[in-house]
Amino acid sequence: MTAQQPLQITPIATVVGGHTEVLDDYQGGVESIIRLRDDLPLETLQGIEEFSHLTVTWHFSRSGPEAVQLHARSPRGDDRWPATGTFVHRNHRRPNQLGISYPRLLSVDGRDLLVTDLDAVAGTPVVDIGPYFTAMGPRGPVSEPAWPGEMLEAYWRDAGSR
Repeated sequence: MTAQQPLQITPIATVVGGHTEVLDDYQGGVESIIRLRDDLPLETLQGIEEFSHLTVTWHFSRSGPEAVQLHARSPRGDDRWPATGTFVHRNHRRPNQLGISYPRLLSVDGRDLLVTDLDAVAGTPVVDIGPYFTAMGPRGPVSEPAWPGEMLEAYWRDAGSR
């Protein structure tokens, strides 16, 4: 048996433009660019323009290890919602501080992927990009408690309506 190597992740792209501050809501209607690193071949993006949406994994780079919270807590510190464990939240308080978003791909220009509805701020390191495959989405009915819908009611509202 060989020893497992430690996980090492190097960002493949960076978010350019778009959101400039971290906000809990009003993520919609903002265009940004996901710019692929110069040392990666352009052909790594070949065919991506045929997809309407991407799956983007990114690092909560404006946070640090001190923000990680490995205990149950109410989402956004709001007691209207039940205390839930770290892996029930989708924020920067997770151990690896990774986020996943599903932005709409508007166009491709060389190394630049123009997207909208990417809830990462300018300068965010992107660790993976892939097309969104409907066939790989959830199978069967999706269920969730009421609190995520209540909490995220304004999440995708247009950023200009704040």
